[in-house]
Amino acid sequence: MAFKPLPIGVDDFKKLITKGYYYVDKTMMIKELMGKTGEVNLFTRPRRFGKTLNLSMLKYYFEDTGNAEKNQKNAELFKGLAIMEAGEAYTALMGQYPVIMLTLKSAKQDNFEIAYACLREAIAEEFDRHEETVLGQLKNPEDVKKYQAIRGRRAEDTDYFTSLVFLSKCLFETYGRKCIILIDEYDVPLESSYFKGYYNQMVSFIRSLFESALKTNPYLEFAVVTGCLRVSRESIFTGLNNLKMCSVLDENYSEHFGFTQEEVNDMLSFYGRESNLQEVKRWYDGYCFGKTEVYNPWSILNHMDAISTNPQAFPKPYWANTSSNSIVRNLVDHADDEDGQMKEQLEHLLNGGTIEKPVHEDITYDSIYDSEDNLWNFLFFTGYLKKVSMRMEEEECLVEMAVPNMEVSYIYKNTIRNWFDKKKKGFQIAPLYKAIEEGDTETMEQEISGFLERTISYFDYGESYYHGFLAGLLGLNGRYRVLSNREAGRGRADIFLKTPRIRGGHAVVLEIKAAKAFQDMEKCCREALRQIEEKRYREELRNEGYEDILAYGVCFYRKECVVGKL
Repeated sequence: MAFKPLPIGVDDFKKLITKGYYYVDKTMMIKELMGKTGEVNLFTRPRRFGKTLNLSMLKYYFEDTGNAEKNQKNAELFKGLAIMEAGEAYTALMGQYPVIMLTLKSAKQDNFEIAYACLREAIAEEFDRHEETVLGQLKNPEDVKKYQAIRGRRAEDTDYFTSLVFLSKCLFETYGRKCIILIDEYDVPLESSYFKGYYNQMVSFIRSLFESALKTNPYLEFAVVTGCLRVSRESIFTGLNNLKMCSVLDENYSEHFGFTQEEVNDMLSFYGRESNLQEVKRWYDGYCFGKTEVYNPWSILNHMDAISTNPQAFPKPYWANTSSNSIVRNLVDHADDEDGQMKEQLEHLLNGGTIEKPVHEDITYDSIYDSEDNLWNFLFFTGYLKKVSMRMEEEECLVEMAVPNMEVSYIYKNTIRNWFDKKKKGFQIAPLYKAIEEGDTETMEQEISGFLERTISYFDYGESYYHGFLAGLLGLNGRYRVLSNREAGRGRADIFLKTPRIRGGHAVVLEIKAAKAFQDMEKCCREALRQIEEKRYREELRNEGYEDILAYGVCFYRKECVVGKL
């Protein structure tokens, strides 16, 4: 079988097909869309789950370009794809509608003026795309003037507010058919504006744009809108009774965004990498849309590209570099400020546990922090948590949630590490060092446990987690050099503390253990001390010239510690 390049970052359907990229066939979405006949269809999925590519696919399938040759070339893009076997009732719709496609993903600027300018530019480009076909067909000179003003980026604000309904009217005059409107990433400007401080201005513009185009538009055949989060009907989709919502909870369309297990198996087989399945599954699987198991497509494509060259290539958190992770940072900060419940729940999740939360799909960005439940909801719908199970209780939908996979776990843990690096700068470390220097194990236990209480912890790394935690704390004191896992005697000591001066200076050896049960802590502490003795960890320090050497065994269990001294 011929090699095919992987379409990393390719979201134009025509380019993907004509350039011979590997394509996971999602064309049966067309059949489902036509069968369910929703007038305005809103699909919410996490970022980088194929929304833009699917909209591009819909555009090339349905659009009448006004040019028979172009229409034929667009039809040829679908040769051999699943939709062509769906029957004439569906294939007869190819190339039959004028299509408006608008993406709002460019509006991520720091202030409303620049973001609004970017949105006007996107609208103008769509007018420009249709200009050759439309302008000669418009009968009203005022419409021609208005069209040219919008396309020329010099129209009034009110013209941009109603630009989509106006363009659909112009297309109806040109083709004699109602149009299809495709809007991609509608909530990007809303999310960005919330975090940048101009949310109300952006909501006002998006609401006006949508109301005219989707609610009272006599020239609309149907619309497909995609985003990451459903923003409440009251803020954006005011009075839009024809809205059909499809979120990650719905069984409809569940296999059309993201890659199913069968699709991942086929891709691995195509590139001869079937043996990588379990690793791929641990890192990038775990999502559940409706009842369909789904992989993160962005990460799969990137990892497949890596292992197609090197089968041993280590998985990476590709999604962490593309998706907006500010919500995770805010969760960590929020958990730190709360009474401890959110912190415990986050720690439970990172240890492979689950939490159950009520789910409501119509929240707004400006209400994320109004309640703890809103914050968990936002994490769930944006892909940072997955559905394990779902039940109804007194007309409330309760979803059992978990961290989807190792990639998302990495995002949480890396965020926590960065948070801890900043937080520990405010720790008063002097009492701990004083206790170490004086051999005061009781105070050492109190200080270390106190620091643990103020952190957000995950325990799956066992000793290595506590090792990193304690080494990070001790590194805050400039009086000592902190050395980890250095060769010492017959093995590796976990942590050495050494004063820069040998003559008159002193050194400390710390060996760390993690107990599996609270009752085992004292025993583990004695084991740590015995290991220091048996493996002669102090020998290297004596050989360097240090005479004053302290040695401690430190045993952890969750946020407790026991310290023993030789």
